[in-house]
This record gives sequence, C-alpha cells and structure tokens, in this order.
Amino acid sequence: MRVRWSPVPALWMIACFSAVAGAAGDDAAPMRVAAFRCDVTPALGITLYGHTVETIEHALWAKGIVLDDGERYVLCALDWRGLSRDQNAAFRRRLAEGAGTAASRVAVQCVHQHTAPSGGEAGEPFLREVADRLAAAAEQAVRRLEPFDRIGTGQAKVDRVASTRRIPTGDGKVITRYTSTKGKPELREMPEGDIDPFLKTVTFARGQKPLVRLHYYATHPQSFYLDGRVSIDFPGMARERLEEEEGVPQIYFTGCGGDVGAGKYNDGSREAREELAARLFAAMRTSASSTRWLPVDRIQWRTTTLSLPSKKAPDDESIGPIEVSSLQIGPVHLLHLPGEPMVHYQLYAHEQMPDDFVAVAGYGDGSPGYLCTEKAFDEGGYEPRASRVAPHSEPLVKQAIRRLLGLESNAAVP
Repeated sequence: MRVRWSPVPALWMIACFSAVAGAAGDDAAPMRVAAFRCDVTPALGITLYGHTVETIEHALWAKGIVLDDGERYVLCALDWRGLSRDQNAAFRRRLAEGAGTAASRVAVQCVHQHTAPSGGEAGEPFLREVADRLAAAAEQAVRRLEPFDRIGTGQAKVDRVASTRRIPTGDGKVITRYTSTKGKPELREMPEGDIDPFLKTVTFARGQKPLVRLHYYATHPQSFYLDGRVSIDFPGMARERLEEEEGVPQIYFTGCGGDVGAGKYNDGSREAREELAARLFAAMRTSASSTRWLPVDRIQWRTTTLSLPSKKAPDDESIGPIEVSSLQIGPVHLLHLPGEPMVHYQLYAHEQMPDDFVAVAGYGDGSPGYLCTEKAFDEGGYEPRASRVAPHSEPLVKQAIRRLLGLESNAAVP
C-alpha cells in the first residue's frame, strides 16, 4: 500500500474537525484539525472515456481534513471524475474507520476533472487499494491533530474562467456551449451568462498561523481531454501552485457547476489551460489574502436524506435515498451535495443565509447525474437529457439545502 505525502508533511498532517450540535466553551473539548493527502493516480493502460491512458501528466490526489472536538468529522476532495453510490459509500466508510468515526460524519466529493477516472473505470482492485490508502491517511492524520482557535472566510471574483453551458435562444430553448469551444469561435463570443463569479475560501488557523485552506468554486474543471492523459487540470494546477507558494495545505471543492464550464474562455489549447489556471490561482490567492477572522464558535454537523424521482422507475435503487451533510461553525456553513447540481442551487443556498458565509461542494454521490431545475427540464438541452433524475425534483433539492442550513426540521424526510 502506498501513501504519498505533500512536500510539507508537517503541515499536511495537521487536521481533524468535528461537529455535532454543541458549543465551544471552557469545558468543551479543544478544536483540532489535521490535513491529509494520498495518491489516487491510476496506472497506465486503464481506459478513460474510451481512450487508453498513455501519460500521467500530474499525480491525482485525495486531499482532506479530519476535525475533532470530541467527535470526529472528515471532509475529502478527490481528483476523480466521479464515484457511484456504492463507491462513494465505500470510501466514506473506510475514511471513517481510519479516523475513528461514523460514515455519516464523512463527506467525499469529487473535483470532477475529465482527465481522471470515474470509480467504474478504476476497477475493483484499484478501488479497494485507494480505499485502504484513504483509511491509512486519515489514521495518520488523527495522530497529528493540532489545535485551531480561529476560522477565516474570504472570497474573490474570478476573472474569465466560468461561463454558462446553456445559452438561451429566445424561444424557450437553449444552445449548449461545452467546456471546450475548439473550432467554434462563435460560441466564445456569446455572453458569459448565469454563473456564481466568486471563489470562496475557508481557513482554519491557530493564532496567526493558517493550518489549512478549503476553496470552493463552481465550474466544470476541465480544459481539454480525451487524449490519453491523466491530469489535475486547471483547478488542480492552481491549487498546487498556491500550496507551494504558501506552504499551507490547499483543498479545492467543485461547487454547483453542472451547467457551468470554461467554454467562453477555452479554445482547447494548452495556452488556454495555463491562462485558466493562472486566473483561478490569482483568485485563490486574493481570496486567501482577504480572510476575515472569527473565533471558533458553535459547531454542528447535519445530515438529511434526499430521495429523488428516477427517470427509469420510482423505486430505482441506483439513485436514492442519498444521505447529504453539512458542517457549520458559527456563521460558516459548508454544504455537501450529490451529483452535478446546477449553479442555481448554489445561489439559492447563498440567498437562504445572506448574512452568513455559505460554501457549497457538489459531486458527492454521483448516482443522480445532473441535478436540474424545472426550468432546465422545460428548456431541454444536454443536462436534462443526461440526468438520471425525473422532473419535479427541484423542490426536494431545495428542501434538503434548507435542512442542511438548519432552516427546516429534519423530522419528515420525503
């Protein structure tokens, strides 16, 4: 079993966090955090999107934190395209075993690069090996838990990265602008459209010392692919660049980017990929430098069950029910959603708590595919066609978001 660590192992072994309903006080357990990372790079020769992998351009990583306040919680971002229901559950279970907690207190989200495998492409032997590496990484992080006494929030507008994939035609339908517009300059001339332009950053610190940063941004995270290459693509490039510069672990979560991509700013060239990485890096750096500090306050971990109607059959076991979760520390809310949610759901979450700091990660349990709005189902286009979820799911997703924010009771889950 291989476990590979960061060039700054002292910092990368910093993390563990937790949150059941409770309050930090003189008699409370100290708040501790530790970051972990382990190599999840596949071997040459596997197939990605029908293309045999011939080149490992970048190592792929699982990066996360363990939090501890007497209970333990794990957040993990995986440089893979996606994990099915059972695969996501297996990774959560093994991380929980390594951290000494319950799987219901673990969130595993994929970054969703298309130059990375899905769980199905990885194969069962490699899936088991990666699950073992995750457990070992979490177990080693627990041994290096370090107190934190401040949580910081920052955000920055990202320049020329994200654009809508759904361009209205004026007749109630849409044109799809995919993440790469190679050979289609007319699509790059069309408006940016509906996006969330802000990257958000959460920092755990002790005194003046940042221990780990979490970044959240909503866009499909690919520039070019289908060429036999494994890569962390432009979000991973930006993330690793900032980690090298700061010497602080950096973890990146893809937000509700189901209908958002880099198509307006990406012609599929290596030059475009480097420009996207540089712009995202600049936003990460600005967001981190704009951090506003809060003392560590009340911590709460919430879960709810999201049951979505299937296109195939009402009782389709491949979709639901899905357990979703959130972490709250004072006015800071971190939401973990399944599938590929449209950006509307991220903006909705922000609107529900306008005075708090809300960051959303998508791409957890991949079984639903695209989480579309009712408007999108009416308009048609790629995302509703590719979704495994039937129409009339929007109220259920929004109800789950409100429950994760603590705005609705969790008593009667649909």
